[in-house]
Amino acid sequence: MDIELIKAFFMGIVQGITEFFPISSTAHLILMPKFFGWTGQLDSLSFDIALHAGTLASLLVCFCKDWIEIFKNNRKLLLYLAIGTIPAGIAGVFFKDTIETALRHPGYIAAALVAGSIIMIAAEKYGSSHQRKQNAGMFDALFIGIAQAIALIPGISRSGITISAGLFRNIDRASAARFSFLLSTPAIAGAALLEARHMISTQSRLDLDMVAVGFGAAFISGLLAIKFLMSFLKKHPLNIFIYYRLALAAAILLAYLLM
Repeated sequence: MDIELIKAFFMGIVQGITEFFPISSTAHLILMPKFFGWTGQLDSLSFDIALHAGTLASLLVCFCKDWIEIFKNNRKLLLYLAIGTIPAGIAGVFFKDTIETALRHPGYIAAALVAGSIIMIAAEKYGSSHQRKQNAGMFDALFIGIAQAIALIPGISRSGITISAGLFRNIDRASAARFSFLLSTPAIAGAALLEARHMISTQSRLDLDMVAVGFGAAFISGLLAIKFLMSFLKKHPLNIFIYYRLALAAAILLAYLLM
């Protein structure tokens, strides 16, 4: 098999897992090519779109029944999801260039990994002391939506900070994860569409084999990651992901200092 397709396969797996595990997909997709010295199509806009489209497809498959139920019988939740999507949309429009340039430095990513870990620790400690609710209200949705906007910073993690926001709003861990994944669906779709529009306008070249491999790997690994995390969070806290994030931040800083 072509070595570039193998690289695309591993990048797809990394995207699928880290998009949903609270460890930051953006951080891993920035750092992985740097660590291995990968360049070319792996850093292209078309490949990035393929990876995000793969995880978007996994979300739609996993929550297909939920979305059908929401559109048919739960317009209130649909409104809350729309409200929760607004902050990330506004932040994406006004801060896209800064996020995609200045904040991709390894030092900033390490700092964001630590900051996100502190938020997750606080959510587990102070957000777990009351009787839990299973459904998000309007203010819960707005609060979680603001958290999702902050997650545009590489290293924060969309799922990590939105699940934590749900815990702070006294939503049980599994329900917070479900709301987080539902809320991420329009955000990921919007980001993919914007990137696709930019790709078309700049006439970026497509490598269809790499796009297909990346999409497929992200889709399958994303499905498995969602199912695992939804089951895991019913019984376990976020601690194991916090330890990983802190270890990754330490490794990044060490590698940066030794360069």
